[in-house]
Amino acid sequence: MQTSSRPVFLNLLQIRLPVAAVMSIAHRAAGVLLFLAIPLLIGLVSLALSGAEGFARAVSLLHSLPGRLLLFLLLWALAHHFLAGIRYLLLDVHLGVRAPHFRRSAWAVLGVAPLLALGLLRGLT
Repeated sequence: MQTSSRPVFLNLLQIRLPVAAVMSIAHRAAGVLLFLAIPLLIGLVSLALSGAEGFARAVSLLHSLPGRLLLFLLLWALAHHFLAGIRYLLLDVHLGVRAPHFRRSAWAVLGVAPLLALGLLRGLT
């Protein structure tokens, strides 16, 4: 019986994924995060529409540090999911399919999404 030289334990933190794979994983994570945030956002809108006191409470929640961090995370998820979706649509029509272009577009999505989220966060406050 021949022994295999394949590793028994794979440390996923040591595997270097291509930038397009990292962007794809982040795209999926952003979509899941946006989906899971729907009940929270519905509750926040419901609180804000319950009256003047509820609106003040919703605003104070969004202006607190945890609220701002959550809002940034959701804005990042929205920006990343939107930009990555546009990138995938362009790839579907064969624009940017060659090696240097798809790497650059993946880096662009990973770099622009947090900047866009920061800009949106600053615009909301």
